[in-house]
Amino acid sequence: MTSTQLPVRNPRTGRVDHVVQPPTAAELAELCAGLRRAQPAWAAAGIGHRVAVMRRWADAIEANAKAIGDAEMTDTGRSRVSHEVPYMVAASIRGWCDAAPGLLERARLHGVSSVSPTVSYDTEFDPYSLLGVISPWNHPFLLSTLDAVPALLAGCAVIIKPSEVTPRFVEPVAATIAEVPELAAVLRYVTGGPDTGRAIVEEVDALCFTGSVPTGRALAQTCARRFIPAFLELGGKDAAIVTASADLPQAAAAVLKGAVHNAGQVCFATERVYVDRSVHDAFIEELTGQARLLELNYPDVDRGHLGPFILARQADIVDDHLADALARGAVLQCGGPSETLDGGRYMRATVLTGVDHSMKIMCEETFGPVVPVQACHDVDEAVRLANDSEYGLSAAVIAGDEAEAAAIGRRLNAGAVSLMDTSLTITIMRDVEKTSYNSSGLGGSRMGPNGMLRFLRRKALLTRSGPVPDMDSLREDA
Repeated sequence: MTSTQLPVRNPRTGRVDHVVQPPTAAELAELCAGLRRAQPAWAAAGIGHRVAVMRRWADAIEANAKAIGDAEMTDTGRSRVSHEVPYMVAASIRGWCDAAPGLLERARLHGVSSVSPTVSYDTEFDPYSLLGVISPWNHPFLLSTLDAVPALLAGCAVIIKPSEVTPRFVEPVAATIAEVPELAAVLRYVTGGPDTGRAIVEEVDALCFTGSVPTGRALAQTCARRFIPAFLELGGKDAAIVTASADLPQAAAAVLKGAVHNAGQVCFATERVYVDRSVHDAFIEELTGQARLLELNYPDVDRGHLGPFILARQADIVDDHLADALARGAVLQCGGPSETLDGGRYMRATVLTGVDHSMKIMCEETFGPVVPVQACHDVDEAVRLANDSEYGLSAAVIAGDEAEAAAIGRRLNAGAVSLMDTSLTITIMRDVEKTSYNSSGLGGSRMGPNGMLRFLRRKALLTRSGPVPDMDSLREDA
């Protein structure tokens, strides 16, 4: 391995079995220049052409789904989800293809000035020439495309740098792009570490980043210096509120699913739970009973519920949060610290009680399969605690009925609030816009119509009908 190569660890074995070769600065600059050269023709070809090209890419992804899924399985240590993702991406592409023409038509404004009846206006869209996407390791292929697909349909060229932790999926995905030459001219993946990411920010006209708050803040500062837009989807510490009237078995199932899916390695995972004191003990009994039934996804990759930590360092963070909570008086109801099995780091579904906001596990992003539950006197206290956070990505409320849940949900400082369930955000990607609160994001909604329209600059074309007013009309004594 040369000094410029980056080692890549296998999450199931703990061994380094892959390397990443970042591009040199000159190689990256030339790649970006090539994408820029191809972008004007891509934009000028029109939405119909772009839709047809993107549909061919969706077909190529599905035709190569096994190779992509196998590579992502090695990246993440999980099998079922990895092999579902190519079909999810293909469906997302087709969904955006269905929606894009109508979105553009509805967003195009034209008419007569409300101030001057002899002036009419029309609008034109001018896509950013080159979008940079820096995507995370927890859902490698899916999250690398979430912003790129609508940007391509908007007419941008796109360069994507996925996390150096999970780069193996890039090769089979790049092969699908190569099958669609028109797309290959305006879409490229590059692999590399933080230095490559920082170099990309200096080359592009707009940036999409999904990841941690500290990294997002640093990238936002660079974008501000360059006067380019930054669309940031950052960390979360999602709260769930369970009221006294809730169906406790259903509430426990929803909370557990939201907390431990993908071993908690999801930005909108349920990371803290506030339960009415009158039902707290019964809820904990139900929650721990369900949690104990979950099995580690070891040794058989095709069995079990909880896969390995994709990033070994993340297991250390979760262990630290757990140890801090226990040292401050929290009570372990089930589960416990991470385990090392054949080099992989795993953690059982872990439920904590006796927690409060003096503990890291209630305030900092944990990103692991831990469910800390705090008893509350009433809904007002639960809302106050849920809003006592630097994050505001999403949240959840589970109550006796939808109306009760909605009334509470409207009081929460979060961009998306799931009612009567948790983690529903993924179901509305093209339908509803949301804004992240506090430190959880910047730059407007990546969902709904804005998910595509944010990549378009609006140009107003103003036309005077009839003679231009003469200078006498501008006299001070007129």
